[in-house]
Amino acid sequence: MSRPRVFLLGAALLVLLLALTPLIPRGDDGDGLRPSGRQESWALADAPGAGKVTPAMRAEIDRVVDDARAVGRGSGKQSPEALVDDLVRCADLAGQTYCLGLGWTDRTEAQVQATMRMAARSARSLTGETTGDLDVLGELRRTASLSPAARARAERAELIMAARSVAKVWVLRHAIQGVPLPDDFLERHPEARAVPAARGGGNPSDDTTAPPCDCPTADPATPTPSPTSTALPVKGIADYPTKGIILDPTQVAEQVRSYWCGPTSMQMIAWGWKGEDRGQDYWASKLGTTTSGTSIYDMVRVTNGNTGWDLPSHAGKYVVLDVGGFTFQEWLLLNMKHVIDYTAPMIYHPILLKQFYPYLDDDASGHYQVGRGYLEQEGKPTEVSYFEPWNQQLFDPSEPFIKRVQWRDAYKSYRANLAHPAHNMGV
Repeated sequence: MSRPRVFLLGAALLVLLLALTPLIPRGDDGDGLRPSGRQESWALADAPGAGKVTPAMRAEIDRVVDDARAVGRGSGKQSPEALVDDLVRCADLAGQTYCLGLGWTDRTEAQVQATMRMAARSARSLTGETTGDLDVLGELRRTASLSPAARARAERAELIMAARSVAKVWVLRHAIQGVPLPDDFLERHPEARAVPAARGGGNPSDDTTAPPCDCPTADPATPTPSPTSTALPVKGIADYPTKGIILDPTQVAEQVRSYWCGPTSMQMIAWGWKGEDRGQDYWASKLGTTTSGTSIYDMVRVTNGNTGWDLPSHAGKYVVLDVGGFTFQEWLLLNMKHVIDYTAPMIYHPILLKQFYPYLDDDASGHYQVGRGYLEQEGKPTEVSYFEPWNQQLFDPSEPFIKRVQWRDAYKSYRANLAHPAHNMGV
């Protein structure tokens, strides 16, 4: 090639490079690549990032906080009914309902209050071992003991965290329950625009390896949604592989205090992300755990603030989601989506009853486990895998040992989740 042609070719390549420069991703947490034309050409993200608190959301947060502030300071010794009436409040945030202490729900405030009254009353009469979740009555008493100003600050922080994750809730309800998205969803929630990113992983045959995910690489023949679509491709149970596993089965621990299932679950969740064991004392401090236990809100808050599992390339911002209205198939689909699509752990929030967990010697309290896999077997019940922090033998040597890595009947785990008065989980 002659020298003039080389110069012309180089100049053409330079012009092309300069033209494409605006399309280079910046590596931040924004909307990702932007087309040179219309913004509405973006597809919907599977795991939205954090959104902005709009003026309408802020006004709703102010309303809920002001309503609670008007109650004043209590002793925490009021009747369960009075505590619920004073403190259980719900907010309508961009078309989804969030209730303080409970999470995102499809129930009304009146329905939630009725459920919480029953749960608070029954909490006084519960017997059995306590493993460390903060029950409804304990949470209400803790909130009531705060000064009005401190309570307002705590409730505002909880509602702001919720407001920033509302797009995630819409996407989950759309993907799992088929709830239609508003026509202007992407316009109102630009954090839900899809950013092209590769997901992949190995497909080991058992738990002896330590992969980030036991899921197949993307099939290039799988159709993708239209770039103008505001709906995710509908995926059912049959669209997922029969087995999925995440997290290293050697990065586990048993809770060293009877009320530390929260710090121990958080220890294992963060260990799986950072590859570093910070210990249970560290996470108990981060979570604000007391002898009464740990709240599900704090489990989600600390997961979002101290790991990368909440990145849009994984699960997006974790939320406390009421799954009381989920069928078993929907609950199982949520597990599959988390393991395969998000490659991120779940915060299980069951109640430990012998009818659901045959390894228990006694019934126990509400509890936390780390959801991390599933297995469909022909002719046998589908199983889920989770890290179990509770080892009853540590506190009573006469009781059977409980293994950290569990594979158990998925339907029984679903029932244990719904049997918990809050029937929610961190996803």
